[in-house]
Amino acid sequence: MIVRILGEGQYDLSDDAVSSLNDLDATVESAIEAGDEAGFRAALRQLLDGVRTAGAPHEAESLAPSDLILPMADATLAEVKDMLSGDGLIPG
Repeated sequence: MIVRILGEGQYDLSDDAVSSLNDLDATVESAIEAGDEAGFRAALRQLLDGVRTAGAPHEAESLAPSDLILPMADATLAEVKDMLSGDGLIPG
């Protein structure tokens, strides 16, 4: 699966790695719902770090579309709230 972090680039992640990030995604979503800015910042940082750690950078020259798009590290709570689907940022 190709995961894009906006403003940063794409990462190749296995389906298992993406599934393991669901807990972090749920933490981001909970912080947004609670309006907890500090919790949101920490959770988003952990989620993006999880993608960077579990994934391998995708070839920059590749024109392959992203399967999943995550917000940039400095996105606001309101911006990320607009990106949420019924399953959070990561479906499943």
